[in-house]
Amino acid sequence: MSSTDKRKTALVTGASRGIGRATALALAAEGFDIAAVALEDEERLASLANEVQALGRRCRGFDLDIGDIPSHAGMLTAAVETFGAIHCLVNNAGVSVMQRGDLLEVGLDSYDRCFDINTRGTFFLSQSVSRMMVSGGEAPEGARSIVFVTSSNAVAATIERGEYCMSKTALSMAARLFALRLARHGIGVYEVQPGLILTEMTAPSKAKYDGLIAEGMTATPRWGQPEDVARVIRTMAAGLLPYTVAQEVRVDGGLLIQRF
Repeated sequence: MSSTDKRKTALVTGASRGIGRATALALAAEGFDIAAVALEDEERLASLANEVQALGRRCRGFDLDIGDIPSHAGMLTAAVETFGAIHCLVNNAGVSVMQRGDLLEVGLDSYDRCFDINTRGTFFLSQSVSRMMVSGGEAPEGARSIVFVTSSNAVAATIERGEYCMSKTALSMAARLFALRLARHGIGVYEVQPGLILTEMTAPSKAKYDGLIAEGMTATPRWGQPEDVARVIRTMAAGLLPYTVAQEVRVDGGLLIQRF
């Protein structure tokens, strides 16, 4: 077996910033080459590639809208041509609502945007990668994995962004379904539910949640960082949870623990 054959590749969506970027770097440190997917973020993808290469791994960026399902095939073909195979898929790309507001005023554009990217696009990308993994034959246990990054809102309802909550709840079920389908092939499928993670997506609400965290909203009295989520994903991708099927792992500082 050549040294190229021994290499592992992770495809990370939403890789140019936040949780996706931290995950790409964590997986590179774990020994994965990185196929980094992001939408219209060329400069940050290039910066990520430099950081990955500094860790001794290869990285190729792909400009892709996950919601544009017909474009998946070309990206996957190019990724396989570059790296040989995909051993790990991290479904991290996602969008929030176009505007927080009354559930009774949710518009089609915001609803469709959340489902097209967070749910529909991610489902069909996972389907395509799963087919590639299965058709590739047997592999050592723990060598292949798919990680779905959902949200605390897959469980906790926030009526000011109902369409986002619904899209993430559906994605949580997708993780379970793929886990059951792929377990027989030795492919690990996992779900990560981030809580209050400080990223560009959550930055507009920082002042609000700074106060709530100070008042005890989370058991751990701080914001989560993208690296907190990335460490959990790295553990999953490293094959260190071989008898775990689809159980969600909450990275939320105790946000969702029921207390009284």
